[in-house]
Amino acid sequence: MSMRQIELPEDRYARELEFLAAYDDGPRPPRWRLSPRAVVTFVCGSDGEELTGPDGRRCVVSRKFVGDRALVERCVVTLAGERGLLLVGEPGTAKSMLSELLAAAVCGTSTLTVQGTAGTTEDQLRYGWNYAMLLAKGPSREALVPSPVLTAMERGAVARVEEVTRCLPEVQDALVSLLSERRISVPELAGQEEDGGVVHAVPGFALIATANLRDRGVSEMSAALKRRFNFETVGPIDDLDAETELVRSRATAALERSGAGFSVDDTVLQALVTAFRDLRSGRSAEGWEVERPTTVMSTAEAVQVATSMGLGAAYLGDGRDVVRTLPGHLLGTVRKDDPADHARLLGYWDGPVRRRAEQGAALWRTLWELRDELG
Repeated sequence: MSMRQIELPEDRYARELEFLAAYDDGPRPPRWRLSPRAVVTFVCGSDGEELTGPDGRRCVVSRKFVGDRALVERCVVTLAGERGLLLVGEPGTAKSMLSELLAAAVCGTSTLTVQGTAGTTEDQLRYGWNYAMLLAKGPSREALVPSPVLTAMERGAVARVEEVTRCLPEVQDALVSLLSERRISVPELAGQEEDGGVVHAVPGFALIATANLRDRGVSEMSAALKRRFNFETVGPIDDLDAETELVRSRATAALERSGAGFSVDDTVLQALVTAFRDLRSGRSAEGWEVERPTTVMSTAEAVQVATSMGLGAAYLGDGRDVVRTLPGHLLGTVRKDDPADHARLLGYWDGPVRRRAEQGAALWRTLWELRDELG
């Protein structure tokens, strides 16, 4: 297999998926590759426990989604009931990753995906045509180009629609009838097939959509479409240590792909994650008030900053302490949406950073001394 910048979960975790398929022989919904219980284990991990399969093989299932296990269980039950699942939350809370993991575990592929944008058309949810073949032979199954959703309906698989609220209302409306009737009509084939050119969803078909809370004003979902989904909110990671470990592991993986070793000290990494959590919540761990920036200070952004710091140390290291690059990276993140957020970051430095420095924390004292780096 050739190298890829991003490996699909069904490929990256192929060994775990194969093991779990044999390990749990519990009841499975139609066309599911794993039992619902095994799907939850795949996503949430085995808590470090080494599982033993019926053939004697052993495997520790890694934790892939750092979040509420009950949330994952509700998602799995929704899919088992062939109900639409909508994952909502702030940007960077791993909604897309969760949808990929669920699809990979349920049907073996996470690639039956439509990316929602203002330019997404109804054809991308239904079907299109190979126009060269259409002109040469007329309407036929061979000339039909199925959408990822139509393919999932025919296979009894899981389709994914990313950023559904970025789609125009008329495109969203196509999902209403699709999720209600579970069929797509192809009028051009009406006289050629026994079913009158209607493609029916086979058992096992389900749809996962994602939506960012910040994008609700782009194209608000209609009440009719909302009723077709079970809503699940994916929130930020509650635990500091868990978020720090996630940032470390994701940044390490990114740096390994770049050929660089991870060299960001654990204390620096914890300070980075702490700053993100303070700015995200509007309150420090000590209870001090913090003015929240407009930018979403997500875990995904923290991973990008940690990766950038590691790359800088690996490729541009000149003996400087990597912590000296942290203020600049934070400023670049905070100013993405609103230039006024620069002042909010300075306020954070004059508040929690200064107070921690005064309490004698060496790393925060260094950060306080770097205030001028923020301009």
